[in-house]
Amino acid sequence: MRDIAVDVSDQAIVRTIIAMSQSLELDVIAEGVETEEQRLLLLNNHCKRYQGYLFDRPMPIEQFNASLEIF
Repeated sequence: MRDIAVDVSDQAIVRTIIAMSQSLELDVIAEGVETEEQRLLLLNNHCKRYQGYLFDRPMPIEQFNASLEIF
């Protein structure tokens, strides 16, 4: 996924997976999103769920739960 912002072959694969999931009425969660450029490319291709270092690093469940209490 790291190259989807610049690699047209990777972009084609991502678009195909998203389109196939939509036709099958499945949700897609993009994994490994590390940059805003990647997130925007996914968003522009109708993928609205992501996870990855762009949002936060992995953390113990206790730390995650504590971070939710802030909001």
